[in-house]
Amino acid sequence: MKLSVIIVSYNVKHYLAQCLRSVLRATEGIEAEVFVVDNASEDGTLEHLRRLFPPEAHPQLNIVPSGENLGFGRANNLAVERSSGDYVLFLNPDTIVAEHTLRACLDFAGRHPDLGALGVKMLCDNGTFAYESRRGLPSPWTAFCKMSGLGALFPRSRTFGRYYMRYLDADEPARIDIVSGAFMLVPRAALGKVGLFDEQFFMYGEDVDLSYRLLQGGFQNYYLPVPILHYKGESTRKTSFRYIHNFYHAMLLFFRKHYGHLTLLLSFPVQLAIVGRALLALVVQKFNNLKAFVRPARRNAAPETDCLLSFDGEAQSYADILSALEHSDHTRYLGIRYPGWHVLITGGDVVSLPS
Repeated sequence: MKLSVIIVSYNVKHYLAQCLRSVLRATEGIEAEVFVVDNASEDGTLEHLRRLFPPEAHPQLNIVPSGENLGFGRANNLAVERSSGDYVLFLNPDTIVAEHTLRACLDFAGRHPDLGALGVKMLCDNGTFAYESRRGLPSPWTAFCKMSGLGALFPRSRTFGRYYMRYLDADEPARIDIVSGAFMLVPRAALGKVGLFDEQFFMYGEDVDLSYRLLQGGFQNYYLPVPILHYKGESTRKTSFRYIHNFYHAMLLFFRKHYGHLTLLLSFPVQLAIVGRALLALVVQKFNNLKAFVRPARRNAAPETDCLLSFDGEAQSYADILSALEHSDHTRYLGIRYPGWHVLITGGDVVSLPS
């Protein structure tokens, strides 16, 4: 088996179905298997997948239901142990890959025997470049610059802006430190040497930790400018208390795991900055919740068509859709219609269409 694609999902059945459709297109002609680990979703994910992707028509698709929310790392590890591909692709459910994406990545991997993890050019749903596509190692200095705001003030500085590595050309392959878990291709042999995801991390930080361990194991992580779409947050709402708790707890966990040997004089400013940013995020969240209560927004309303760059997902290739999005003026957001599914999928909502 050449490739094992692993997707962990929780309560995002429409985004997951769209992601799977793109993956199944992209794996045509590739010896591949696909695993979906459902973390006890309550939105009818399992029934939805079985209806859209019947087992007899898609024997390469393996759906693994979980009776509990295992978290990102543990759920991925469960699927890795059941898989057999020479390469393992960890993929978020709120992504779309183009028809040529996986083949290009496997070709790059085959030409780089030192590969630890490979990431790609992730696009936001307005076509702009997602800075999370490339990240530097969150050393104490890099983490401090990120948390203190120095990185935002000097984003293209190699000294202050290493967290997102924006001084690199987004259209050129590059060696990087951290590969996003939204799209992370790893040789099975590398996983065999450094181990799987650390299950201490429930959500967030697992990709940073694994990327770092791959570097420590003598491998090299790379960025390849092959575009995919990442809705960035449909699988986990970033305004929730749960997100804030998990994200900043993961940052503290990573720092204490890999830099716990540092003196208090060096470690205290970083930990203080992390806690401070977490508290600030909570304050901002509470303010936004209050504003939403006073002036509630309409929910489940069809988005304004002039705000959407709309496509027919049944008739158009994902490569064409992503190319048009990337080369747009970035003032509109992606909307993909699925007449057979009777939905319009956008980054903010899934809207039902007339049957």
